[in-house]
Amino acid sequence: MNYRECYDYWCGAGLPEDVQLELGAIKNNEEELKGRFGVDLQFGTAGMRGIMGAGSNRLNRYTVRRAAQGMAAWLSSTDLPQIAAIGYDSRHNSQLFAEVCAVAFAEAGIHTWLYDRLAPTPMLSFAVRELGCGCGIVISASHNAGAYNGVKCYGPDGCQMTDEPAAIVTEKISTIPYFVPEVKDFKTFMEEGLISYIGQDLWEKYYQTVLAEAVDPEMLRSAGLNIVYTPLCGTGNEPVREVLGRLGVNIAVVACQEKPDGDFKTCEYPNPETDAALNESYRVAKEAPCDVILGTDPDCDRVAIAVPDGAGYRKLSGNELGCLLLDYILKARSARGDIPEGAIAVRSIVSSPLADRIAEHYGVTMKSVLTGFKYIGGEILELEQYGQEHKFVFGFEESCGYLKGTYARDKDAVVASMLVCELAASLKKEGKNILDAMDALYDAYGHYLAHVQSIELTGADAMEKAANMMANLRQAVPEMIGGVKVTGVRDYRSGVAKDLLTGQESVIDLPKSNVLEFLLGANGSVIARPSGTEPKVKFYYTAVASTRKAASALLDAMVAQMSK
Repeated sequence: MNYRECYDYWCGAGLPEDVQLELGAIKNNEEELKGRFGVDLQFGTAGMRGIMGAGSNRLNRYTVRRAAQGMAAWLSSTDLPQIAAIGYDSRHNSQLFAEVCAVAFAEAGIHTWLYDRLAPTPMLSFAVRELGCGCGIVISASHNAGAYNGVKCYGPDGCQMTDEPAAIVTEKISTIPYFVPEVKDFKTFMEEGLISYIGQDLWEKYYQTVLAEAVDPEMLRSAGLNIVYTPLCGTGNEPVREVLGRLGVNIAVVACQEKPDGDFKTCEYPNPETDAALNESYRVAKEAPCDVILGTDPDCDRVAIAVPDGAGYRKLSGNELGCLLLDYILKARSARGDIPEGAIAVRSIVSSPLADRIAEHYGVTMKSVLTGFKYIGGEILELEQYGQEHKFVFGFEESCGYLKGTYARDKDAVVASMLVCELAASLKKEGKNILDAMDALYDAYGHYLAHVQSIELTGADAMEKAANMMANLRQAVPEMIGGVKVTGVRDYRSGVAKDLLTGQESVIDLPKSNVLEFLLGANGSVIARPSGTEPKVKFYYTAVASTRKAASALLDAMVAQMSK
């Protein structure tokens, strides 16, 4: 069907009045019709994400139901436990979509556990493992603007779904027609016991598990730490405050972002990676005692911090916080003498190599994996298969995602918030702050400065433009970037790394991925990575020098050259 035929099909499907009114309002808007009905919303390894509204290329109860039916068909075809778990965040329609998914599973005879209220994404990962599920779903669009929502899909190990099962789910979805009526409604399936709410006992088990990951909880209880916290109108409000409150942290909550708000009126783009996400926190911190500002994104899997710095505040990058937490954990464990033999930490390939230097200092192996926390979870799973999961000490991504422990297989802002407070409290007792600790790392290992540049392409051929950009980079490798010689190229799509100084080639022992890395010797690197679902290419820059001034100048030169 073309987009007009698809639109007419939806109009004639006898949908509820509110949907018919929405469809009628766009009848003569060609751009809206093409955008909503030109293609179907795609299901990928992370599930699917999109703008909410009527249409085959929008997230609505019909596209969500079809995706859940595909998930149920896949699970039914496996030997995995016929049990599912579902969580949801604070966005518009999240609870509705969660219930729609639960019904789709129940229709297939799959017993479904559903959180009875907002719950962070890592709590869903935890529930999948604790309840012995064959799969799980979180309804969330993470840190996207309020117009978006999404369906994140998880496997039996609590990791986000991998390529092979995702491909099967996609194939199953393609065979399912739209608008298949529900056999029974949500309430009936609840009464019959095929859908059950997750009880408070699992919440408490999660809290106890997170608290067990504390490095030195007694130190935190005696420090008198003051934080300003914003859940950015999302799921972190209850669990973050519960865990930190039990440890004696004094919390001033940003009141206008405390309660769920699917419009995110006080923070249009609720991504803690951006400085603007903490604007309201800065206002509160001027009036309240504050050692650290802490913000979690709507599904509470990412956390970012800012620290008072003179008359203002300095926001740390995801890389900086990851390196600080890694150093804090390893320093404490080294002092106790309990770093396990063969210990590993894991980072994504686009995260700071400063972490490698820190890990090496403590005798810990740093593993680099493709971008996506499921790859960090995969490293934990591999250790678990050999009974060696205790060797995992920490994992992080530059996009503000962190995990200590193996209880979940996704990044967890709750445990990371606890570790941030521990770090800040330990420094406060020494008369220092987090900025002092960051400067000490730079002084010890060199100044590793990073920058992420997102090139968003437009037009009907935008995805083709993104592909051409990557092709051109492969064909015309720059000799110099920012005035520094390119010494090597790592092509993760071909799986080959080439030393341009010697001509020697080696194999990259990672899954194939459309990622290209230019190495600048000891001076840093540039990594190009296109989005799989959006017409954009991200560039990740790392500049290394002995002083901050020199590293900053190099970074500026690298970005300026590549931008041309």
